[in-house]
Amino acid sequence: MKKKLLAFSIALAFTGGAAPIVHAEGSVKAGQEKAAACASCHGEDGNSMVSTFPKLAQQHESYIERQLKSFKDGTRKDPVMSPMAMPLSDEDIADLAAYYASRKISANQLPLPDEDEEEKPAAEAEKQEDPIQTLIAQGSDLYRNGDLKRKVSACIACHGPFGEGNKPAAFPALKSQHADYLIKALKDFKSGARSNNPENMMHMIAKKMTDDEIKAVSYRISMMK
Repeated sequence: MKKKLLAFSIALAFTGGAAPIVHAEGSVKAGQEKAAACASCHGEDGNSMVSTFPKLAQQHESYIERQLKSFKDGTRKDPVMSPMAMPLSDEDIADLAAYYASRKISANQLPLPDEDEEEKPAAEAEKQEDPIQTLIAQGSDLYRNGDLKRKVSACIACHGPFGEGNKPAAFPALKSQHADYLIKALKDFKSGARSNNPENMMHMIAKKMTDDEIKAVSYRISMMK
């Protein structure tokens, strides 16, 4: 019950009193044409092939618009995305957001074990539980329940039970995102390298997470469909 109350209180704090994000309606057709410049990193349909580049398919328009505007105004910095966003007009941003929101995100394959796990003798490996499934189970518990003792908020409060996010509040959909990208994003929030989110809430959450917890919850989210 306490875990559920933690998730509920966080949801109220970050969504209950916040006004919905208003965004311009973009053109999917125009966005498809403009997205050609983004395809080398994010894929033709918003499903990137490289796991360190985020999938944009099926992402909320409000979130994509916020991130592109942050790259443009410098509140979020990236050596590749910042110069790409600089020349974009508000119409360009709305069109790109509409296009990617209209695409369907692809499912991920099960993450591979780390090299040290692969190098263990077969007899020893058989005695232990599947390390990937163990991590995913740990990540599932943290995603849904958080950690009350260390005040790590449950991800479900803002990102939904299935990783669908919160469109009016511009909280991103996370389901089927690359685990490697999620790990990097959480570590950037933890270190303060990334801070363009309301009340810097993600830094306040991620700074309390261990690297193993970041990995576990990222693996779980990557398997959500």
